[in-house]
Amino acid sequence: MKPNEMTDEDDATLDLIVGCEQIDLILPDMNGLLRGKRVTRDALDKVYQNGVCLPMSLIGTDVTGNTVEETGLGYDIGDEDRICRPIPGTLRPIPWQGKPMAQCLIQMEDGQGGLFEANPREVLKRVVERYKAKGLTPVVAVELEFYLLDAELTIEGRPQTSINPATGRRNMTTQVYSMEDLNDYQGFTDAINDACRKQRIPADTAVAEYAPGQFEINLKHRTDAVQACDDAVMLKRAIKAVASKQSLLASFMAKPFADQAGSGTHIHVSVLDRDGQNIFACTPEAPAATLKHAVAGLQRTSTDCMLMFAPHANSYRRFVLNAFVPLNDCWGFNNRTVAMRIPHSDPANIRVEHRIAGADANPYLVTAAVLAGMLDGLENGGDPGPAIVGNAYEQTEMRELFWRDTLRDFMDSDIRRHHFRREIPARLRAAEAQGTAQLPARSDDTRN
Repeated sequence: MKPNEMTDEDDATLDLIVGCEQIDLILPDMNGLLRGKRVTRDALDKVYQNGVCLPMSLIGTDVTGNTVEETGLGYDIGDEDRICRPIPGTLRPIPWQGKPMAQCLIQMEDGQGGLFEANPREVLKRVVERYKAKGLTPVVAVELEFYLLDAELTIEGRPQTSINPATGRRNMTTQVYSMEDLNDYQGFTDAINDACRKQRIPADTAVAEYAPGQFEINLKHRTDAVQACDDAVMLKRAIKAVASKQSLLASFMAKPFADQAGSGTHIHVSVLDRDGQNIFACTPEAPAATLKHAVAGLQRTSTDCMLMFAPHANSYRRFVLNAFVPLNDCWGFNNRTVAMRIPHSDPANIRVEHRIAGADANPYLVTAAVLAGMLDGLENGGDPGPAIVGNAYEQTEMRELFWRDTLRDFMDSDIRRHHFRREIPARLRAAEAQGTAQLPARSDDTRN
């Protein structure tokens, strides 16, 4: 008999992994880092039937992997366990290991018959439910920027750009959208394509970005926002693993180098009505009222949600002039200097590209904050002001951002009280006490 809640897709995955010996059970934490357990194939049936125990404090670990006691998830409650169960349909093979293995996302329960509401995946699900209640469906795609670094740090313990596998020389120059760079790193991109195909991750585009050794891989849009973020989490793991196999270090730090471009997480969103029609459909000459309202909501909530977009000390080093990083909440059509970009598209496929978050942010929380802001606009209206045409850096004022201010802004915000429950602010309040006291000499950990 098939184990409880194992889907036909999961069952078929196991059949395909001949000789599979071990399965990684993965629980993304508040920072988007992956925690969990590795079990044998023989134990998987029991995991599906009864779950597996993990400390509740794993959800609230900080970026260095330490328990944040101020969350109340550690010693105060005896670091108690919670049952975690596989998320149906997320069982996938692991193609980069030397022997047949698989992985599966898991979700933590609250001990009272429900799911642990501080889990970032649950935070996003609750926001999506608000859309469903209105007969709306957000369509989401995630874009991830990252660096391929040398696996060896400098003598000072700092990251350094990688050695180009084709030339044998260290990457020092910027060739944005360079086809030559893609050719030079084809061994890496081919391995990523293979991993994505085997893991059913819908990645479709790779580009060389605006700094030496920086790349971006795009995911296809989904009508399931939670699944779109599952894709992003699994893609991050695949990128890091493939890079490691090739003696490289894939880093999703927001700003690994002071004199080079930062890395972002861009969230593309359109919204469908009950009939499957895009409510943002319009032209640049006549923007839809719904589109303007959604952008206005994003503007109203951008300050309050900045902590989700920029969660670490290093995150704030990314916000500098003339680096294609948004420095305020302006918007515009087909313009990469704004925060909320409406990409070039035919009218039926108009969408918002939210460009504020760094690559170090948790995709579930970023998407939850973006969708919450857009919903605020759809519910309450608003005027985002005129769309920026041309260089936004010359036409708008730079918003100064400080980590402590964003902590306070989130804690005091209406959007936090409306969309995010008690456990989230408790975790973020603790980050101020512990995180600011432990700023690493090398910015944040390159494991981001």
